[in-house]
Amino acid sequence: MQSSVRGQAMAAEIGEQPAVFDRVLSEGAPAVAAVAAEVARRAPRFVLLTARGTSDNAALYGKYLLEILLELPVGLTSPSTTTVYGARPALSDCLVIAVSQSGGSPDLIESTRVARECGALTLAVTNAPDSALARAAELHLDVLAGPELSVPATKTYTAQLLTLYLLADYWRGGRGEAARELPALAADLLDRDDEIGALAHRYRFPDRMVTTARGYAYPTAREAALKIMETSYIAAHAFSGADLLHGPLAMVDSKVPVIAIVPAGAGGLALRPVLDRLTEQAADLCVIGSPEAITRGAVGFGLPGGVPEEVSPMLEILPLQLLAYEIAVGRGLDPDTPRSLAKVTETH
Repeated sequence: MQSSVRGQAMAAEIGEQPAVFDRVLSEGAPAVAAVAAEVARRAPRFVLLTARGTSDNAALYGKYLLEILLELPVGLTSPSTTTVYGARPALSDCLVIAVSQSGGSPDLIESTRVARECGALTLAVTNAPDSALARAAELHLDVLAGPELSVPATKTYTAQLLTLYLLADYWRGGRGEAARELPALAADLLDRDDEIGALAHRYRFPDRMVTTARGYAYPTAREAALKIMETSYIAAHAFSGADLLHGPLAMVDSKVPVIAIVPAGAGGLALRPVLDRLTEQAADLCVIGSPEAITRGAVGFGLPGGVPEEVSPMLEILPLQLLAYEIAVGRGLDPDTPRSLAKVTETH
């Protein structure tokens, strides 16, 4: 990463992620196992996830996990149905998971309180065990990311992903084995920051950008777009590869860069026809993913092989966090303090 006064906190927190992974896997695993055992005992028939901002992208990842690994119906809630419109849904046999870094947003606190009153088993996943959201929920998991000073969330996001993965895996009777190599793999990826610095030069001047993926990687596309928007003020639009073909593809040309996240697995295979269409349109295409997928783009960044698809999002986002940082600094901006934003956003 560039040596600059700008973005020092964001750079440091990106670099902390291998240690955060190790902490979640060692210190956090017993608490996750206990919560997963209680959830399994209560045997909810369906799950609702509620979150805002970066945590909403983590919740979307959780949706894919629970629908695929546990084959449960899972939905993402709209907190305003409760906080603005006063809805009181029947939530017996439902697990409601509220995902938040700070645990301080009033709408998440209120919607969790109401969900509990309406019969749901409630679980808060936060980086703040003493927060109002943690107190409002019946169960709580601390993602153990430590203090995060930069406004753009980095280590709290990946800690949320890992905590949700462990919850799903323990719930289905696993032991989180597929995630054991994450600290070492993450460290290796972050050591390749010079490759990301070279990529960032391509994106110093565009006003618009598109990110796309399928399946487990789609939350990564959304989070990457959010990071680029809030740090560099580029209008970055995230689309599922399937949705991209249903209309937004018309806005893509050689002047609108596209970043595709294409890891090995079913989601990456499903995105290949989209890559072919983008190539036909002479798109400025960057592929973050498997070596085979990279051959379909103008440039790329390879991800390690042999990583299960459900674990890959915790690695996919790392080069994209670095990219957001490098683009911002290259444009003369300070990614630690994006304009008009605060670390804790209170919505109602």
